[in-house]
Amino acid sequence: MYSKAWCPFCVRAKSLLKKKGVEIIEYDITMGGPKREEMMQRKPDAMTVPQIFINDQAIGGSDDLAVLDREGKLDALLGL
Repeated sequence: MYSKAWCPFCVRAKSLLKKKGVEIIEYDITMGGPKREEMMQRKPDAMTVPQIFINDQAIGGSDDLAVLDREGKLDALLGL
């Protein structure tokens, strides 16, 4: 997950994933740098954070993650 400091959407996504018991690997791109470039290479159209990847599959942001959970599809992606 690529995130920025003080991002409420990032906090919301992390909260949902923690509730699911998932280990989160988080890359803070607040100040840009190589991890921001990596994010842009992995998902060139990414304009916001968080950008969430599960098993190297681009999920999108916090809202996309929440939709997957509401539709009952998130647990399968997480292997739960």
